[in-house]
Amino acid sequence: MEEPYPSKDIIEEAARRIVPFVHRTPIMTSSSINAITGLQLFLKCENFQKVGAFKYRGATNAVLTLSEAEKKNGVATHSSGNHAQALALAARNNGIKAYIVMPENSTAVKMEAVRGYGAEVITCVPTQKAREDTLAEVVKRTGATFIHPYNNYRIIAGQATAAKELIEEVKDLDIVMAPVGGGGLLSGTALSTHYFAPSATVIAGEPANADDAYRSLQKGEMQEAVPPNTIADGLLTSLGDKTFAIIQKHVKEIVTVTEEEIIAAMRLVWERMKIIIEPSSAVPVAAAIKIKEHLKGKRIGIIISGGNVDLTNLPFKKHI
Repeated sequence: MEEPYPSKDIIEEAARRIVPFVHRTPIMTSSSINAITGLQLFLKCENFQKVGAFKYRGATNAVLTLSEAEKKNGVATHSSGNHAQALALAARNNGIKAYIVMPENSTAVKMEAVRGYGAEVITCVPTQKAREDTLAEVVKRTGATFIHPYNNYRIIAGQATAAKELIEEVKDLDIVMAPVGGGGLLSGTALSTHYFAPSATVIAGEPANADDAYRSLQKGEMQEAVPPNTIADGLLTSLGDKTFAIIQKHVKEIVTVTEEEIIAAMRLVWERMKIIIEPSSAVPVAAAIKIKEHLKGKRIGIIISGGNVDLTNLPFKKHI
């Protein structure tokens, strides 16, 4: 499957393509949070997206752009999180088989959710090598097309549609923010901002305990990731070459935040807005609060990436 670079036209095509399948998620504000922080925030709530996260946008776009020959053999990926569920559902909705390699220590709830969407789950030991080796065996056996969770231009074009919608609905944004892990959402957000709101600046939030993107941007070349240790479990992955190249070109700054800052931001949104966001979603909120003195008077759009939280293991009492 050839992957054309996500031009303005390609992102517009992706937005039209996925309309029948995805939710146009709401943009929410909180006068209370704005008063507390002194900021003017507009939250694009992908926690209300299907499968509870923005990942469904990219997975849907990737599935819909397969050739007829590729569709016959289905799609495959390795993931223990939102991409697994997103690709499984996108495949089911288009009558395509999905094969998902998941580490054997993935939560039972997530495995059952993926199976519930009709995908075949293949388990492996929880190492990156095992995931990649098992995936290679699956692709060889089935002929399925590998859909990378983030280092894939069709995925990036799909993720870019969230920021495109934000920019269409909230005029004159000065800053657009998103979290960064593997960089699929951030690179898509950066491209949409570049194309549709060129006067706006893109700033990312990243956990200080998983800061390979921050270090990569500072050094001007991809830096080796150290083992991440963060509550923001959606941001544990490292940048890919495709995502880094886009981020390097179109992202002004990456702000790192501590675990305490992430949890405080997550709690603020839960308490004041009464919506469930996951720790990864709280990262750019925490970043905005951390540099709020530099953002006073600015109109700031933030992509809230998802709301998939283990409600039996909430962090608030343990850390705050």
